[in-house]
Amino acid sequence: MPDENDGPMTSTDTKTSVGRLKSRPQFLAVRKGEARKGRLFLLEVLDRQDDAPARVGYTVTKKHGNAVERNRMRRRLKEAVRLNAAFAMKPGHDYVIVGRREVLGAPFSQLSQQLIHRIENRQTNNTRSYKTGPRKE
Repeated sequence: MPDENDGPMTSTDTKTSVGRLKSRPQFLAVRKGEARKGRLFLLEVLDRQDDAPARVGYTVTKKHGNAVERNRMRRRLKEAVRLNAAFAMKPGHDYVIVGRREVLGAPFSQLSQQLIHRIENRQTNNTRSYKTGPRKE
């Protein structure tokens, strides 16, 4: 009998389920939040200020490779979240992980550690400033 928390984005250790961001407006809303930069990916975080489960979305732009490579990057990121980082995601937050090409060559353990570190630790001076203007949409 399946558990209600079983699903594609469930950590096997803690059974922490993470929802998915599916629509463009959801992704765009997260862009207004905090950006945590890393060598392998950019993590965007938005506090929705509710108690709903955390949601996560993945994106890799076309400049980082062809469709096969982009899908492989996305799959690696999804698996790292499923196995290691889902427990660190706070309820009421949305996360968008923007993959970079370095995700393909990085050891999986390093990818997982950086993901956990970026989720748990805020960086200073990384909220977007309107002095430089909003990002191009």
